[in-house]
Amino acid sequence: MMDEIDVGTLARMRREGAAHTVLDVREPQEVAICAIADSLCIPMQQIPQALAQLPRQAPLVVLCHHGVRSARVTAYLRHNGLDNATNLAGGIDAWARLVETDMPRY
Repeated sequence: MMDEIDVGTLARMRREGAAHTVLDVREPQEVAICAIADSLCIPMQQIPQALAQLPRQAPLVVLCHHGVRSARVTAYLRHNGLDNATNLAGGIDAWARLVETDMPRY
């Protein structure tokens, strides 16, 4: 699994019904503004306590606002044995700009 994918790749995965989980590591007030449907929302600071509940088989696509926090979380997850973790380049902002263009942005 690659360390990072772009929003077009994630959009294709979702369109084709490919097995995956979207892990949104933003804070609850950010998720309230906009989110990808069916995302698993766990704020970055809670990831260490949540390791055991994260899926380890299908791709785990990690996102935040612009891709900085999620890159750090992806590195942490991979260091802790979740080789299926990959960062979403550009985060929810890129998703809103390029895929779900009617999604609110902040």
